[in-house]
Amino acid sequence: MSSVSLAPIGAKRSLLPLLFFVMLFLGTGLYLQSQDVAYAFYQLPGHVAIIPALILAVYLHRAPLTESIDVMIKGASNHNIITMCIIYLLAGAFASVATATGGVDAAVNAGLSLVSASWLLPGLFVIAAVIATAMGTSMGTIAALAPIAVNLASQANLEPALVAGVLLSGAMFGDNLSIISDTTIASTRTQGAKMADKFKENIKIALPAAIITLALYIFLSSDGAVITHEAVNWTGVLPYAAILILAILGLNVFVVLLLGVVLAAAQGAFFANYNIANLGQDIASGFANVQEIFILAMLVSALSEFIKQQGGLEWIAIKIQSAASKLKLAGNKAQQLAIATLAFSSNLCIANNTVAIVLTGDLSKTLAKQHHISPKRSASLLDIFACVSQGLVPYGAQALLLGASFGLSPWQVVTKSYYCMILLIVAISVVILRSSKHS
Repeated sequence: MSSVSLAPIGAKRSLLPLLFFVMLFLGTGLYLQSQDVAYAFYQLPGHVAIIPALILAVYLHRAPLTESIDVMIKGASNHNIITMCIIYLLAGAFASVATATGGVDAAVNAGLSLVSASWLLPGLFVIAAVIATAMGTSMGTIAALAPIAVNLASQANLEPALVAGVLLSGAMFGDNLSIISDTTIASTRTQGAKMADKFKENIKIALPAAIITLALYIFLSSDGAVITHEAVNWTGVLPYAAILILAILGLNVFVVLLLGVVLAAAQGAFFANYNIANLGQDIASGFANVQEIFILAMLVSALSEFIKQQGGLEWIAIKIQSAASKLKLAGNKAQQLAIATLAFSSNLCIANNTVAIVLTGDLSKTLAKQHHISPKRSASLLDIFACVSQGLVPYGAQALLLGASFGLSPWQVVTKSYYCMILLIVAISVVILRSSKHS
């Protein structure tokens, strides 16, 4: 009899709250979508949907209520989670201040000033990628660029779905690489990896996929009308460039983000007529913008602690290792694909790549440690495959926003998400073909 079949019933039962959370979140979204409710998968916020799951976890723990609450608090106050949440706050503050001081508009107009009509598709991809890398959010990038891109598609007589797909592709590329992205923060903190190391590991896979995508967009490009844009404020781009360079150089992320806030505020005050008296309110607004993911990260960690203490994570690890062992791949390649599958499938259920990473972070770290997969590689795999999944689900926020902006169905948008499709192929190929030594 295999070790899998010897797993205690309690370990399997500990997974019920997690499954309940996924079913409640996913089921509500599917039902509301069938009723044609806008943004169906975001009507029941994740940090609300998880509360019934936590109540079920407390019930299944079969211990005095005070002990169960202690378990929940222990999980929510995990060192990595608290660190991650503080980084979320700082990232939110930077994004808010940079937006208020004209940084987003400056980055968009700077990109458009460098693009000719005949290079509109590859140009938009690069612009979306750069802005998403600087802002750390695919949704913020799409919200900033979509209204402009709709007009550009009309001016250049391009297929709207193709232009929407270009924006989605570029936004997911940048979000995946950005050091202030929720997904980067979640993947590095859960795996114990340095952001600079994860970036370098990530770009080895993402850059080849981006180059192939660019070549495809160049092939699909055609002459169009003259592109119009507002005057460029080049100083507005400086805070974004500064934090990207400092992060890649390995400066502590807390210092990088604090410097980013200061630089954005200073740039606005000296060059963009920004009222420095509004800085406090803008920082507070940034904190509020990350409130949902802040709370959800803590509650997911609390739920994971129940599962961990009851042996649920160990049981899943045994199952995955059993399945991976059947793959005839050298070294730890099968386990790398197992981590990738965890991230991809979790995001298909939840349609939120950050939450998917937080949910699967502990299990992925366990697999990585057991099979000598470096933290930077496991963090990269989590982020890449959650990103791929998010860019291909028609019920994801990105596809829904682009569909609404361009007057398309979300399905039309994701069918043109060429970068995510190419990234999936490239990432799997890299895992299978490259040496697993020193991974």
